[in-house]
Amino acid sequence: MSRGLNKVMIIGHLGRDPEMRYTPSGRPVTTFTVATSRTWNTTDGERHTETEWFNIVAWGNLAEICKQYLTKGQQVYVEGRLQTRRWEDAENVKHTSVEIVANEMMILGDRRDSNHPQTGENLEPDEIQDEFPF
Repeated sequence: MSRGLNKVMIIGHLGRDPEMRYTPSGRPVTTFTVATSRTWNTTDGERHTETEWFNIVAWGNLAEICKQYLTKGQQVYVEGRLQTRRWEDAENVKHTSVEIVANEMMILGDRRDSNHPQTGENLEPDEIQDEFPF
């Protein structure tokens, strides 16, 4: 018996805030986009940058986590599988969409929270003491 492999790993930045919906059975599903960029030099020494956008779909508990913690612009690692969906709209026009169905997500980059000042930024020494009791 032969086995196949469908695994995708990307690191990029969110293009928009995640959107969460529920299936008729009540299962949560969250969608968002991630942009990855690559840069290379041509033989002439000219620098090029190319950005690729990925549609991400997360289900269940991961969907709820993505909705709660992810925001536009944030750097994220997403692992999952590629899935192609095909459908016809009301005018009988055929559409195709390729997406990553996520099974793992990690937030990367800065862990900034706009409601709290950064560690040591604009704080008096006694305020730092109160904020971090260890």
